[in-house]
Amino acid sequence: MRKTPYRIVIAVCMIASAVLAAAQFDRKPGLWEVTAKMTWKQLPAGKSGHGGASPPMNAPHTTQVCLTQEMIDKYGGPILQTHNNDCQVSNMHRTANSMTADWNCNGRMKGKGTIEYSWTDENQVSGKIHFVGTMQLGESDARPVEWTNESTSIYKGPDCGDAKPGEVK
Repeated sequence: MRKTPYRIVIAVCMIASAVLAAAQFDRKPGLWEVTAKMTWKQLPAGKSGHGGASPPMNAPHTTQVCLTQEMIDKYGGPILQTHNNDCQVSNMHRTANSMTADWNCNGRMKGKGTIEYSWTDENQVSGKIHFVGTMQLGESDARPVEWTNESTSIYKGPDCGDAKPGEVK
């Protein structure tokens, strides 16, 4: 099975985690490090894991995402994007230390998800995205998927270094 669809989902979740983490609390521009672990309940192949266990590609991934002040001013953070900008956040509800929202996708990945984030200070955010839908693997081959992505985002500082805004590094 091709790994490309999995990589797309993982990249989307990393950006989503950083977007929502950075955009909510104190809206600090700069470098955010996101560590996320994705657990598949239903793989695109129709199997629920390898013998009940998560596939090896579900090991925690750490990435760096750059958030600019312009993104904060214009959008509240980077725009949550997927390939071809096909997922949107809606019904966002914020409190002093949490955020929930719906996540709707209508592209290569179609379906609905829920987003939950909470933080104890302006430098660290914990989050969870749960998604149920289908993933397009070929022109006429859409397979059911269900996954959960749990993440921790940590503010590293105002200098993004080599990380470019909105890009997973």
